[in-house]
Amino acid sequence: MNKRGTSNALKWFTNIGMAIVCLIALFPVIMLLISSFRPSTELMRTGISLNFDWSMLNLDNYTYIFTQSAEYWTWYTNSLVISAITIVLSLFFSSMVGYALAVYDFKGKHLFFTFVVFILMVPFEILMLPLFQMMISFQLVNSYLGVIIPMIVAPIAVFFFRQYALGLPVQLMDAARIDGATEYGIFFKIMLPLMAPSLGAMAILQGLGSWNNFLWPLIVLRSNDMFTLPIGLATLLTPYGNNYDVLIAGSVMTIVPIIILFIFFQRYFVAGLTTGGVKG
Repeated sequence: MNKRGTSNALKWFTNIGMAIVCLIALFPVIMLLISSFRPSTELMRTGISLNFDWSMLNLDNYTYIFTQSAEYWTWYTNSLVISAITIVLSLFFSSMVGYALAVYDFKGKHLFFTFVVFILMVPFEILMLPLFQMMISFQLVNSYLGVIIPMIVAPIAVFFFRQYALGLPVQLMDAARIDGATEYGIFFKIMLPLMAPSLGAMAILQGLGSWNNFLWPLIVLRSNDMFTLPIGLATLLTPYGNNYDVLIAGSVMTIVPIIILFIFFQRYFVAGLTTGGVKG
């Protein structure tokens, strides 16, 4: 077999292997999607499996969600609001901090960056108690701000933006200063547009983290009308009964915002991760 034939065969094997991996990764999602069209009584009897009467598939679960489950959409709205605000504030503040650590020289710069790296290695569970005490002191328990504030300057985002900003052309900064631009003007008008790939990649990662966050909102939020989707869906599983009508179909609906977010930022995602990961 010549080199071209070997290359084509290798490409086919690679594509087949990746297709198998994708199917394995998507299998739980496919099972969840199929189960969302099954009656709740059937789910209680056989569970999530392929061993059921396929003629029983219907849209009743989704009809119930859209017509009779007002609390589900309250949770959905809470998650959307919290995630949207978290993404915007996290990108804004984390990009500024990472940019400053990359392009400016100031006293304590390396020590500050060391703290950022150190916090990356500290499990969030260790920080929960002092953070909760702070939220009590600020009277932010059972509020959007109580969930959002501890997440707006994420160490991983600061580290990521710092690595990406190390590759920005400093000559543009010098030219802008000669033209009379302020440091804020340089950042917002020149450097921030150049950081678009990193912003897109981090928007997906921060959005995914905020949307799926369960532990911290569970600690801070108290009332049912303030719950986010992960907490709200968890309350449907009780020792006295399980509301599978909302639980399964509602879980499928939670995937939609993440898909939209990825589609919107996907062209930046790979470029942002690869470029940010190799800067010194």
